[in-house]
Amino acid sequence: MASQRVGVIGGGQLAWMMAKEAQTLGIKLIVQTPHADDPAVSLAHDVILAPIDDAQATAQLATRCDVITFENEFIDLQALQPLAATGINFRPSLDTLAPILDKYHQRSYLKKIGLPVPRFMAIDSDNSSVFETLNANGFTFPLVVKSRRHGYDGYGTFIIHNQQQFNQLWQRLENPCLMVEEYVPFEMELGVIIARNLRGEIRIYPVVETQQENQVCHRVMIPAPISPQISLQVEEIAQHLLEELQAVGVFGLELFLTPDGQVLVNEIAPRTHNSGHYTLDACFTSQFAVQLQAVTDSPLGSAGLKFSGAAMVNLLGYEHSHQDYPEKRDKLAAIPHSYLHWYGKTESRPGRKLGHVTLVTDKSWAEESPEKAYQKLWHSIKQIEEIWYDH
Repeated sequence: MASQRVGVIGGGQLAWMMAKEAQTLGIKLIVQTPHADDPAVSLAHDVILAPIDDAQATAQLATRCDVITFENEFIDLQALQPLAATGINFRPSLDTLAPILDKYHQRSYLKKIGLPVPRFMAIDSDNSSVFETLNANGFTFPLVVKSRRHGYDGYGTFIIHNQQQFNQLWQRLENPCLMVEEYVPFEMELGVIIARNLRGEIRIYPVVETQQENQVCHRVMIPAPISPQISLQVEEIAQHLLEELQAVGVFGLELFLTPDGQVLVNEIAPRTHNSGHYTLDACFTSQFAVQLQAVTDSPLGSAGLKFSGAAMVNLLGYEHSHQDYPEKRDKLAAIPHSYLHWYGKTESRPGRKLGHVTLVTDKSWAEESPEKAYQKLWHSIKQIEEIWYDH
């Protein structure tokens, strides 16, 4: 690949992992991020220190790169439109992002293009009429209430069991702009990383199981323990979505699998995704390398697994502190068939993603049953969590 300059709006751990792959691919990564100690700053070729929604800073970023991509979706789309009109190259394009940044608009778009989704509606009226509207549309408790913008890692998602809880939430949020959806009693939560370049090449990574606690992903199992028919259904959904959006870049797709075998689309993130971190170690081409390949219109690498199976464990903050846990990291790094990724964040707080560990199956397990291999992965997962959360 010829050397190219790629700008990234955002400088967290996703851009940090992208920066590592950029060095391998011969790409110069220029990052727009607000803090000098953000993870990607240490690896980026160049940095513009500014908020990610600062369009003037993005105009400056555009003078230093050939194409601009995104680490997150917390952007001011309206402010970027005049820049796109001058020919600044955003990938994914702003037209691709427009229907999916707001969760209500996203869900409406997914329904419009014929994808299966949970029932939903917007809430933007005063509280006195909300329940009449919900009842009239057949919604019953429990309900899922989501902030329409800027929600991630469980922030902005609330499971509500009664009217009192809803009233308390409504009073706690300022100027609420919310979406309500039916609570889906799923059998499993699924995820898949998908990518497309300008030439229309598509890559679909293995379908994974994501295991959440309090709406935050703790573990990912690769591949998901599902039938080939369910996996094919997810892949067809993914391909249809990419082609309808005419998307360029990498997207993280989250889905529900119901007990009766129905697949429902939950959300799509227009960027690399936590459910795909395992690709750094377990796949021939990581999601971060594929994002760079897609936005530079290069051929896309293989999305195939190098191992029969893998798992990813998030290392989430469990206290307020300023330390990097060297003793725990040494113990984690010593676990066989594991790969530790530490994001270099200087502050820990409960729920903050500080790093992750990828586990892969050993070649000697190939003759064993998938169930036995999963048991061994689970043993290592529990070992990781006992080390990390022992305090």
